[in-house]
Amino acid sequence: MGELLFLAFVFLCAGVIAVPIAARLGLGSVLGYLIAGIAISPVLALFEVDVVSIQHFAEFGVVMMLFLVGLELEPRLLWQMRARLLGLGGLQVGLTSLALMGIAMVMGHPWSVALAVGLVLALSSTAIVLQTLNEKGLMKSDGGQGSFSVLLFQDIAVIPMLALIPLLAVPELTEALSGAADGHGADGHGSDDHDSDGHGGGDRGSDSHGHGTMSLVEGLAGWQQALVTLAAIALVAVGGSVLTRPIFNFIALARLREIFVAAALLLVIGIALLMTLVGLSPALGTFLAGVVLANSEYRHELESNIDPFKGLLLGLFFISVGAGIDFELLYASLGETIALTLGLLALKGAVLYALATLFRIGGADRWLLSLSLAQAGEFGFVLLSFTVANAVLPKPLADQLLLVVALSMLLTPALFILYDLVMAPRYGSTEPDREADAMPEGSIIIAGHGRFGGIVNRMLRSLGHEPVVVDYSSAQLDLLRTFGVRVYFGDATRPDLMHAAGIESASILVVAIDDREHITALVRYVRQTHPHVHVIARAVNRTHVYELYAAGCRDIIRETFDSSVRAGRSALEALGVHPFEAERKTRQFVAHDRRQIAALADLYDPDVPIHQNAAYVAKTKEVQAETEALMRGQDPAYANLTDRGWSPPSLDDVDAVTRASQ
Repeated sequence: MGELLFLAFVFLCAGVIAVPIAARLGLGSVLGYLIAGIAISPVLALFEVDVVSIQHFAEFGVVMMLFLVGLELEPRLLWQMRARLLGLGGLQVGLTSLALMGIAMVMGHPWSVALAVGLVLALSSTAIVLQTLNEKGLMKSDGGQGSFSVLLFQDIAVIPMLALIPLLAVPELTEALSGAADGHGADGHGSDDHDSDGHGGGDRGSDSHGHGTMSLVEGLAGWQQALVTLAAIALVAVGGSVLTRPIFNFIALARLREIFVAAALLLVIGIALLMTLVGLSPALGTFLAGVVLANSEYRHELESNIDPFKGLLLGLFFISVGAGIDFELLYASLGETIALTLGLLALKGAVLYALATLFRIGGADRWLLSLSLAQAGEFGFVLLSFTVANAVLPKPLADQLLLVVALSMLLTPALFILYDLVMAPRYGSTEPDREADAMPEGSIIIAGHGRFGGIVNRMLRSLGHEPVVVDYSSAQLDLLRTFGVRVYFGDATRPDLMHAAGIESASILVVAIDDREHITALVRYVRQTHPHVHVIARAVNRTHVYELYAAGCRDIIRETFDSSVRAGRSALEALGVHPFEAERKTRQFVAHDRRQIAALADLYDPDVPIHQNAAYVAKTKEVQAETEALMRGQDPAYANLTDRGWSPPSLDDVDAVTRASQ
């Protein structure tokens, strides 16, 4: 227990210190995590910590990240990007693999080894690139979308790579690997040397060497494996669209956040496990599940619950990458390793630049695509371990390529800095068009959909708007779904959920929650952290108006005020006041009351009872006298011919009323 706590303390301490410093210097969080890993590597080496095992565990952050990416992609949008997904992504993987294969063959490697090297290094870092693009707000740019298309295809391409690599086995390495296994088998421990590379051979249960691996397809014929794999994918697709709604409805009845967090983690871990059992990429499976759930009302709640775990695991992954650099090997072959790393960056950048030109990605976006994807990726660690376990690459070559992969990832933040400081200024502003890219649903958020928020939503929808409605009642969701209303499950008072709902890009927030304290807390948070958002807040009574006014809101609607004013107008008409005059007096009262609110709000003190607040009581008596004088007398502000209760009726209407009264 003490060792585990010590490791947690070391990793957290390194991240907490290094990342803020790196962010302050404009280096980005990814480089901060990598530097933190390098800094603590001597400590980890001193205590003989298995960094590779930590890295494999932390790779689940990539799985979670792709699930969240999938939640942001509706199937319709995914279909629209099919040309770039297959064209840009497919050509990048194919051309880069062939180019690297050719260079490796020139350096004297057999074609099978050269092809394996090309496949491994053709991949880029999904974790670093998506994290950095999101941090810099470049995800919506043309270059950002192109980068995402390439990364998505690369993640899909890992599947055929895992199937192809064992076919490239070198006979000499196979014999050596078998001999090593036989040598260890004498003592009854089998191949307990971690497949000769110290990483635990056959990562992700994809190989056939480990007898203890969990697999649903091991020992099956090819066509049987294909059927099982297709069944698993179908289960994720169909289950995500059919089963998740009743399951989450049931979980929502508990109204406990920790249970929903557990359910969200269970969903992601279960899908990742299923994909692993059938030999597929867990990241691809969770991405597919995210796409299926992109239209679900539980999308924002899932996103807000999983995002903190994703961030921590990604940070741990980057730290483990920095800590896993073999400095002894690096010092022994420093010049060669640096040359290979820079050559890889240059080659991949050149291929990407040519493809960006071919697909008409111009200006700074072309450089963004070329520089952001020039590194090798985290799947390189997995595939290199896999190649050694399957006798495809010799261990010394794999160890050197591990250094190249790690160094290229370490240099990626520097490439983004090069883009920000050199390339982007040459082409003017590179900020994406927020108005064009903003989702229509994200411009208006309605928090709470009951008798108050429901009317607001109906009115806005009738005018063609599509607000994001956040509500925490599964029963309400069932009712609203019947009428085609788009609602998302969640507690709107949670900042992480508001972030997931798009508060950063929203223009209007309607706070219609039926809870005074929660309304005030949400208004205060949004006004402090997102002052660009126009907040329209529901107030339960007059004193609540003062609280919201102090919280920074200036568009406050008392939930019963308008209906009460209408009742007062009806009472005037029942007393014999002409409808025109009743409407006129009503408007005078409303306008004067709004001025009173502003005057009294500055005197209201929530810590002092109203009847003990002398200044407030005196001002209330003063404004009450003004109201009586206004309503009973002829106030100059309203004594003009343009002040009308409504537009004058037409002559035909007057004649009709006259005839009806006779």
